Amino acid sequence: MVNRHKNHTHRHSSRRRPQGSARRPQQGSRRAARAELGDIVDPRRLHNPGHPAAVFIGMPGAGKTRIGMEVARALGMDFLDSDDEIERREGMTIPQIFERFGEPRFRAIENEVVVGLLDSFEGILSLGGGSPMHEGTREALVRYEREGGKIVYLRADPEEAMLRSQHGGNRPLLADDARATWMRLYAQRDPVYSAIATVAVPTRGKTPMKAAKAVMEGMNERVVHVTGSTIEPYDVRIGANTISHLPQVLGEAPVRVALIHTSSVQRHSDKARTILRRAGYTVSDIIIPDAEMGKTIDVASSIWKRLGQEGFTRSDAIVGLGGGACTDLAGFVAATWMRGIRYVNCPTSLLAMVDASTGGKTGINTEEGKNLVGSFYTPAGVLADLDALGTLPNDIFVEGLGEVAKSGFIRDPRILDILEDHAGQLRSFDCTDISPELLDVIAELIERTVTVKAYHVSNDLRERGLREFLNYGHTLGHAIEKLEHFRWRHGQAVAVGMVFAAELSRLTGHIDQELVDYHRELLGSLGLRTSWDGGSFDDVLALMHRDKKARGNTLRFVILDDVAHPIHLDNPPLDAVREAFELIRR
Repeated sequence: MVNRHKNHTHRHSSRRRPQGSARRPQQGSRRAARAELGDIVDPRRLHNPGHPAAVFIGMPGAGKTRIGMEVARALGMDFLDSDDEIERREGMTIPQIFERFGEPRFRAIENEVVVGLLDSFEGILSLGGGSPMHEGTREALVRYEREGGKIVYLRADPEEAMLRSQHGGNRPLLADDARATWMRLYAQRDPVYSAIATVAVPTRGKTPMKAAKAVMEGMNERVVHVTGSTIEPYDVRIGANTISHLPQVLGEAPVRVALIHTSSVQRHSDKARTILRRAGYTVSDIIIPDAEMGKTIDVASSIWKRLGQEGFTRSDAIVGLGGGACTDLAGFVAATWMRGIRYVNCPTSLLAMVDASTGGKTGINTEEGKNLVGSFYTPAGVLADLDALGTLPNDIFVEGLGEVAKSGFIRDPRILDILEDHAGQLRSFDCTDISPELLDVIAELIERTVTVKAYHVSNDLRERGLREFLNYGHTLGHAIEKLEHFRWRHGQAVAVGMVFAAELSRLTGHIDQELVDYHRELLGSLGLRTSWDGGSFDDVLALMHRDKKARGNTLRFVILDDVAHPIHLDNPPLDAVREAFELIRR
């Protein structure tokens, strides 16, 4: 297969030697750490030339040095505590600097040292508790994060941290009334830490090794920020064990949490239920029918009744855990209960991870069509836990590739390159044998696809123009699903719909035959369908007129003018629509 749209770039860099008093963990300890922690993170992914692989922040006694050294050992990197570098440079201890020059002068010295290390040190860097409170240091950390850096906030339990602080010494700010001072500083610093951190790990009850494992999982996460003028910002977190962030995303306000899921994801719902209960929430377990059978008004009504009986208030929350149909329904229930309560999506299928769980589209199906009743209501967060792929059947995984390919065709051609390069592995996906290399490919595809969706959603939440481009392939795809009584999976129907849209693009003079053929070749190589012969043109046309993009009696399609250049096509000649339809029946 020849892809006309390759655009590969390569970056070359040389490793710079760490400066100052960086500690190189002993070979034996590195081996032991790697053996226990496993290959959670590929150090090559974290290599950020001229910058630290990760920066640890947190309160005194949080364990930044101990846990940071465990992570450094596992990754075979140097570790450096900025306080050590300050003492080396100044030739005196931190308490001596405080006593001789005062805190303002110390913070200025600290800022100068930290800014220099952020632009030179390439290992794991730990900062003093007050370091991020300095405006210059905080700005440098924000720049570091924008350049791909990882800022790890170790969120300490106050009792544990204060106990360690009192025994650790070298903390002049805690010299008098350590407990009261610690709590006062925590109240000031926690919001700052939380705002700049890319990874937040609660350390309560964790051994340094367990905390290091959680940190490394967080460092390996890919995060897509969804923002917009009409959207309360939220994050889509992609990685192993991201479901552990549920309490963090839900927050402290909810007392009750409705966990809505299907029986087919019992293993994952059991894990979520345990996490929620350990965090102190009262969990209502609500099981719904699988797939589109769960997206009905009857199912929604039964959940509303349950919420009412169990006393759910506006401050409580919903978690949708499952495939796209489940997250659609959970979002719809959240949007309509008391005119809107907090909800979090935990997608368990590839399709849900790349499409349904993100964007704030919620809805149910009716006899007249798919998703005709619903609302736009954004989640508090999306946790795409890659561990869920370990139970995903091949056919459900493959259908998700339809939505992935769609995002490549409408905005990100690099997605098409990746799909083409790994088509064989993706098509033969086996949940019992996912190599780390394939998992990284899948994670990148999810991240890129979610980024495409976030772009359209951020600029057009309520689908008045730009967001409609996400419906490439959906006009016919939804009709196929309806006429097949939802026996066809969504991604397979959309794949046929994209071939139809490509044919229509060619017939109306927008693209050439080569790009149409590329649609068929790429989608087919992934195990996706490219033809359908299950209904008449008149039946399909009637359903197209009910499509959400239609305006009055005007048919509206999303077609391509080129790869990554979708356009609207209003009321094309009916003969062209019919001919494009006949071409996908072959």
